[in-house]
Amino acid sequence: MKYAVTLGSAVVAAFAFAIATPAVATAQPSKCHSSYIPCLPIVSDVDCAGGSGDGPVYTGRVQVVGPDDYGLDRDGDGIGCE
Repeated sequence: MKYAVTLGSAVVAAFAFAIATPAVATAQPSKCHSSYIPCLPIVSDVDCAGGSGDGPVYTGRVQVVGPDDYGLDRDGDGIGCE
């Protein structure tokens, strides 16, 4: 009987945790700019981290696969922030 009570308490605790924990893994991703891999958010401007830009968002190296709206690929070789 002691085992059944302990098991029942564990199930109740796990269920309560599942209800109280937000479902981060199933949340919809934010909208991404289709020209950049990895995903860059659609915002007013994105600049290279460590550069002279004023943001509001900064990124490291990215692949540019479409129009370079953020001007990250200055030499036009398909790699931004190199």
